Amino acid sequence: MSKTALSKFRQAVLQIPLWLYFIVSVYPLFWMVSYSFKNNDEIFVSNPFGLPTHFRYENYINAWTQFNIPRYFLNSLVVSTISTLFILLLALMFAFAVARMRWRFRSAVRTYMIIGMFMPLQVIMIPLAILVRDFHLTNTYGALILPYIAIGLPFSSMIFYGFLTAIPKEIEEAACMDGANIYRLFLKIIMPLALPAIATVAIFQFLNNWNEFTLAYILISDENMKTLPLGLLFFQGSYSTDWGAMGAVMTMASLPMVLVYLFLSEQVERAMTVGSAVKG
Repeated sequence: MSKTALSKFRQAVLQIPLWLYFIVSVYPLFWMVSYSFKNNDEIFVSNPFGLPTHFRYENYINAWTQFNIPRYFLNSLVVSTISTLFILLLALMFAFAVARMRWRFRSAVRTYMIIGMFMPLQVIMIPLAILVRDFHLTNTYGALILPYIAIGLPFSSMIFYGFLTAIPKEIEEAACMDGANIYRLFLKIIMPLALPAIATVAIFQFLNNWNEFTLAYILISDENMKTLPLGLLFFQGSYSTDWGAMGAVMTMASLPMVLVYLFLSEQVERAMTVGSAVKG
C-alpha cells in the first residue's frame, strides 16, 4: 500500500468517530421531521424509523387550523423575546458595573448574584405563585416574563463578567482620554466588543424561555395566554392521540430556535476565541 493510500485510510479511520457523533446528533432532528409526516400506524407499527411512505402534509394543516397553535406560537414568541432582551440588557450592565468599575460591596453583590444560580426552581414555586397572584399578574405576559428575567440574570451576568474581565483596560483608558464618558464607553466600546458573548447568551436564554414548561404550567391557566409547550398537552387525548399532528407542532416549534442559531452561530464561534485574541 502506497503512502498516499495509507494516509487516506488513516484519515478515514480517524473520521469515523466524527461521523458517528454527527449521526447521533442529527438523527433525532431527522426523526422528528420524518414522523411529522406520518400517521399513528407508521409511527408505532409499520415504519417507526424510516422515511414516510406517504408525506401527510395534512398533519401540519390540522395542527395549525384545528388547535390554537397560532396563539400559542405568538405567546411563546412574545414571552421569550421580551425576556431575552431584558436579560441581555440588565445582565450586561450589571457585569460592566462589577467587572470594570470600582465601588464598595461589588464583590458581595457579585456573590449574591451567583447564589441565584444555585437556587432550585422547586424551592421558589409556591412563593412565586403567591407573588404573581398578589401583584395581579396571573394569566398575563408579566407572570412569565418577570420570573424568566430573574431566573436568567445570574447565569447571564456571570458569562458577561468573565468575558468583560478579559478586555484590556488600555482600551477603556484610550477611550476616556479621547473624551468618552461612562455611557459612551459602555455603548460604543464595551457592547461591540461583547457581541460574541451577547450572541451566546441570547441563544441560551431564548432556548430556555422558549421551552420552559413548569412555571408556565403553574402560573398560566387562561387558554389564550398559554405557550407552545403547554399547547402540546392538548394533542394527547384520553382515548387517542394524533401523533403526526403533534410531530408537526414540535417541528414548527423548533424552527425559531434553528433560525436564531443560524443567525447568531458566527458570533457564538467567535465567543470561543475572541477572549484570547483580545488578551493577545
